[in-house]
Amino acid sequence: MGTKKPITYKDAGVDIDAGNRFVDLIKPLVKQTSRPGVLTDIGGFGGLFSLHHDKYKRPTLVASTDGVGTKLKLAFLMDKHDTVGIDLVAMCVNDIIVQGAEPLFFLDYLATGKLTPEKSVEVVKGIVEGCKQANCALLGGETAEMPGMYSAGEYDLAGFSVGVVDNDKIIDGSTITKGDKIVGIASSGLHSNGYSLARKVFLDELSIDLNTTPTGLSKSLGEELLTPTRIYVKSILNLIRDFTIKGVAHITGGGLLENLPRVLPQKCRAIIDRHSWKKPALFEMLREGGNIPEEEMYRTFNYGIGMAIIVSAADVEDVIDRLAALQEKAYLIGEIEPAEKPVVILA
Repeated sequence: MGTKKPITYKDAGVDIDAGNRFVDLIKPLVKQTSRPGVLTDIGGFGGLFSLHHDKYKRPTLVASTDGVGTKLKLAFLMDKHDTVGIDLVAMCVNDIIVQGAEPLFFLDYLATGKLTPEKSVEVVKGIVEGCKQANCALLGGETAEMPGMYSAGEYDLAGFSVGVVDNDKIIDGSTITKGDKIVGIASSGLHSNGYSLARKVFLDELSIDLNTTPTGLSKSLGEELLTPTRIYVKSILNLIRDFTIKGVAHITGGGLLENLPRVLPQKCRAIIDRHSWKKPALFEMLREGGNIPEEEMYRTFNYGIGMAIIVSAADVEDVIDRLAALQEKAYLIGEIEPAEKPVVILA
């Protein structure tokens, strides 16, 4: 049995015109990320990128995909959408750089119940900023309007990035050995991990207003929690150019305890001096406010260290000095010693 009134896709909740307007709005933004190798503008079925083989003897592609997670809940609560795109790019390109690969291009996926072009443009502004920080092209993406799938005003993000490294220069941790040193590079905050626990502590247990500035913080709690994930691409590429980097670990979900072993060879373990860097105030507020055990902090959050680099003892001082010149806070946080299996020991 049919209905008398004609029904359109817009009546069902999908506005094609709004989608077209959104694409028109972001085209000039996306062009800001263009780099050598990009062959197409957005709007096609696929993005084209030419790999210049003359730069690499044996080019190897490295790919990564990730999302922003429940940090998006904070963006919804604060109605601030111009930074989570940076997080999206960061979580992908930081995973690529640990193997020595230069990010080439990035693709995004934005899904929402009802497309609001102006809000979505704010999200893309963050993605563009992240791509510029990583010197990779925003090659394309997908925006999906799916009525009934998301609560009003909410959306989800996913990203995908591809990089390239010469096969002979892949960083795989295989040369890590006894006596090597671990350099920690400071994070900019929680990055994009542990937000389910952070929201439970700050919002559910302590009932802190996101717009207030708690003692010890320099800005409101909401702004602190939305601080974008730091993108380490340019700094790591600079180090790779002049130093022998034996291993790099992106400290994401699982913290130092779970991520460092991923780059250690068998018969090695990492000894971390837990007192070698000052824990940022936001983490200490979390730990104290939620009565969170210390090991849980090291396993759930980056705890102030966003990236860990393993170098020889002879290079450690020069590496830390170079990182300081690159505006990175870096600390000697541990060393490698022989062991039965690759684990992290907190000392």
